[in-house]
Amino acid sequence: MNNGTFSLPPLPYPYDALEPYIDKWTMELHHTKHHQAYVNNLNKAIEGTELAGKTLEELIGMASKVPAAVRNNGGGHWNHTFFWKIMKPNGGGLPSGELADAINSTFGSFENFKKAFTDSALGRFGSGWAWLIMSNGKLVVASTPNQDNPLMDVAEVKGIPILGIDVWEHAYYLKYQNRRNEYVENWWNVVNWDEVSRLFKQNK
Repeated sequence: MNNGTFSLPPLPYPYDALEPYIDKWTMELHHTKHHQAYVNNLNKAIEGTELAGKTLEELIGMASKVPAAVRNNGGGHWNHTFFWKIMKPNGGGLPSGELADAINSTFGSFENFKKAFTDSALGRFGSGWAWLIMSNGKLVVASTPNQDNPLMDVAEVKGIPILGIDVWEHAYYLKYQNRRNEYVENWWNVVNWDEVSRLFKQNK
C-alpha cells in the first residue's frame, strides 16, 4: 500500500511457469488485466472517502458496511494476491508434516479432502471460489460467490484461507473452455504446499 492506494503485486513466477496446466496467456491476462482492474477500481472506490488509508484486510472484514465496489474489488484484489502465492511451478504432489496430519485427521485421507474441495469448486454456481480455511482451529472446506472470501463479515462460513481456487471462467476459459472439471483436476499439479503449510502453522 502506498499513499492510501493499492498496487498490483508482481507475479511470483513468469507467466508461463505453470504450463501446461495453466497457460501463459491466461496467466498474463488474469494478472495484468483482471487483477489490475480490481486494484484500479478499488482505488477509485475509496479515493476521498473515510475508507482511504484502511488496510485491505480491514476493508474486506467490513464488507457488509462498505459500498459494493469496495467489497467486490477489495475481495478481487485480496483473493488474487493470495491465489498467486498458493501456486508454483513444479508444485502439486501431497502435503507433508503437520498439514498432512491435520488433513488426514479431519477428512480421513488426502483423497477425501481432494474430493470435498473439488466438489466445492465444481458445485459453485456461476463465478466464485473454493477454499480450505482454518475456522475455530479446524480445517473446513468452503465456497464463496463472486469475489467474496471467508474473511468477510458476510461469509456464510468464516475463517482464514490457507488454500483457494478461482473458478471464475476467466481463470480457465482460454485453455479449458467450459471444462471447469478439467481445469480443477489439473490445478492440483501447481499447488504450492509449502505456502499452504506455512499458512496452516501460522493460523492454527
